[in-house]
Amino acid sequence: MNKPVHLLAAGLLLAAPAWADTVEVVALGDSLTAGYGLREGEGFVPRLQAWLDASGVDATIVNAGVSGDTTAGGLARLDWALSDGTDAMIVALGGNDLLRGVPPSASRANLDAILSQVAGDRDLPVLLIGLEAPGNYGPAFKADFDAMYPDLAFEYGTLHETSFLAPLLAEVDLATARQRYLQPDGIHPNREGVEVIVEAVGPRVAELVERARDPG
Repeated sequence: MNKPVHLLAAGLLLAAPAWADTVEVVALGDSLTAGYGLREGEGFVPRLQAWLDASGVDATIVNAGVSGDTTAGGLARLDWALSDGTDAMIVALGGNDLLRGVPPSASRANLDAILSQVAGDRDLPVLLIGLEAPGNYGPAFKADFDAMYPDLAFEYGTLHETSFLAPLLAEVDLATARQRYLQPDGIHPNREGVEVIVEAVGPRVAELVERARDPG
């Protein structure tokens, strides 16, 4: 006797591999992640989600971006941002540390503590997105700040993108990028700028999702 169709379907579902589930990626960041100054649906997370959907990547991006947040703030709310269902994390913090002149040693310690918990204790794959310091704090500050992202990415074996804003300068000069891709504050990307960033970062997030599916 043939088994009922619903029983066959249930059997197929039970037999499906674990990687068939949608991967949950938490994006821990500041206003660049949160979508400051943009309309609903125009920020980094919703546009990244749209990019992944269009690319056939089965993942959900959770927006854990808080405007004004520092690396210390990200560390303080890390337990809140993570859930039992979190499979991977994007860490994009440091811009407000720069604006406040926080010593790079302190920023590095905070990022180290975040990665220690996420990539270390929980063994989750991470994409660490950095920033590049301006020169107005001096060469030593810039060197220490710029180096902390690749250094920590190497130490914890995470994926790494040099700078959240670097894609805006990939094909145009600074003056053109400011006019074309930034909001009037000269700091946050506008809608077009977000699209440029997502096109550059999307493939790395897809790689992150693949790591979550196949940790080996």
